[in-house]
Amino acid sequence: MKPLLEKHWSETEPNQDTIKLDPDWKEYATLDSCGILHIFTARNEGELVGYCVVMVSRSIHHKGHIFASTDVVYIKPEYRKSSAGSELIEFAEGYCKSSGSSLMTINMKTEFPFDKLLLRLGFDLIERVYHKCFLGK
Repeated sequence: MKPLLEKHWSETEPNQDTIKLDPDWKEYATLDSCGILHIFTARNEGELVGYCVVMVSRSIHHKGHIFASTDVVYIKPEYRKSSAGSELIEFAEGYCKSSGSSLMTINMKTEFPFDKLLLRLGFDLIERVYHKCFLGK
């Protein structure tokens, strides 16, 4: 997954000059061992063409519910017009629903929107997120 993660980061990360790609693999392993981390992949004849990483855990705002939140979603550009993205998200959604999640949230970069896909899959736009980078200024 690492080569695809690097491609994903170089394509979509807005602060590459100040915030380098440096995953905390140990923390990912910890989340995996706790049953929180779930990685779903899209493949074409065995080749990794995309992934959807989801954190599934009890909501700290709504203690009676389990929420599924994406960490990252990525499909290689040459597969974006295929059904790979919708099939990947539907598969992740099915898993999260069957594992007791009350809802699933998916985030995306505004420069690489896939709103039409999510709306077609029955997701609703509910929140906007802003960020400000303090480094290099």
